[in-house]
Amino acid sequence: MPSAVVVPPPLVDAAAAGDGDFADVAEKSSVPVLVDLWAAWCGPCRMVSPALEQLATERAGQLKLVKVDVDKAPAISQRFMVQAVPTLLLLDHGQILARQAGAAPVAALRNWLNQALSAGSAKEARS
Repeated sequence: MPSAVVVPPPLVDAAAAGDGDFADVAEKSSVPVLVDLWAAWCGPCRMVSPALEQLATERAGQLKLVKVDVDKAPAISQRFMVQAVPTLLLLDHGQILARQAGAAPVAALRNWLNQALSAGSAKEARS
């Protein structure tokens, strides 16, 4: 009987960042970055986290997930004018391509991400 080939899951590029290392972790990334601005006390943040990890897994090598705890990174929260958590940002070389506040189902987040990445690619092609 032939043995089954086990294919490892793609490696998800995910990291935590704070005020001191956000530029190195997120803004200098060679791929677009999905930033999850969250808080430990936030129920919707905990609900949306698996969906974000799923999206990062689906786009392994093409997208980086960076999680920022707003309570531990007040300068980042202020810089991006976070008024609600979770707030999601899609960054490309430090530039905001898209922003969304609040939790959403994975299908809605996938559509948001696809639209934002397509718009960012079209904008880049025009430059």
